[in-house]
Amino acid sequence: MSAPAHPLPITAEAMQAVLRERLAPDHLEVIDESHQHAGHMGANGTGFGTHFRVRIASPLFQGKPRVARHRLVYDALQEFIDQGAHAIAIEVL
Repeated sequence: MSAPAHPLPITAEAMQAVLRERLAPDHLEVIDESHQHAGHMGANGTGFGTHFRVRIASPLFQGKPRVARHRLVYDALQEFIDQGAHAIAIEVL
């Protein structure tokens, strides 16, 4: 996958917008937990944009095993991962 011409900022809001567009969730929370990982691998020193928690429920998950559900989320967020989002914890509801 090539990088977008205008990369999206690595923010919880931008991730929410992409997940809403691609996975049509019934429930969605994206929380930037980067400040909790200061000094850890992948931290960028700003306290933002590296470690996220996604809580999501989507009809697209129906009948899919846990790994497939997580893959859908990771695939939707790949452009953020490519730009430096280090960790995304996924809670499928």
